[in-house]
Amino acid sequence: MYTPTERDSYFQRTIDMLNVLPMVEGVVQLGSGVTGYKDEFSDIDLMVASSTEDEVIRAKDNIQQFYKGLNPVIIKEKQFSKDIYLLIVILENSLEFNVSILPRNLLSVRSPLWKVVLDKTGLVSEKMEKEDRAFSNKTVKYATFEDPVFEFVYCYIRLDKELKRKNLVYALKMLESMRDYTLIVQALNEDKKLHQFKAYDSLNSNEIL
Repeated sequence: MYTPTERDSYFQRTIDMLNVLPMVEGVVQLGSGVTGYKDEFSDIDLMVASSTEDEVIRAKDNIQQFYKGLNPVIIKEKQFSKDIYLLIVILENSLEFNVSILPRNLLSVRSPLWKVVLDKTGLVSEKMEKEDRAFSNKTVKYATFEDPVFEFVYCYIRLDKELKRKNLVYALKMLESMRDYTLIVQALNEDKKLHQFKAYDSLNSNEIL
């Protein structure tokens, strides 16, 4: 397991590397690291912006090469659209990086937890501030289910049926789904943002019970 000092060191090494890549225009930190990390298990989430779509793949390849030099346990590359990539990097000390690479024009805000940590032109900050205003002005700021109450009841019916069949694996799946719907409703009631919401310990446990 890594220490906070080691995490800060790897973070700074990453930013220093990105700073010298000519195809990288800026970097946005996401998640709990923006406010000081939740705990010693928190990973590092970054959005790396290139100036244009044409530079995304070169940026991604250079970033991946950097992490290969850190002797990671695994580097997993995912592609979410033509110009948006994600690198999931796990080091030997269990420190995890989630680094998305995309052109500046596709930067978006889906949570208040963001901070520009590198901006070579000023345009990354300008784009993020614009997206943040749009996010803040949305009536509904996060994805919701059309009818979570119905989904909860439906899962309960399926749970009861599968228990009678002694199909415990499927019954456990339905129980887990019921838990998720309960937390979704409570998060909405407390005006928590559902996008990548993991801070369930911040919810009012008395209301959930």
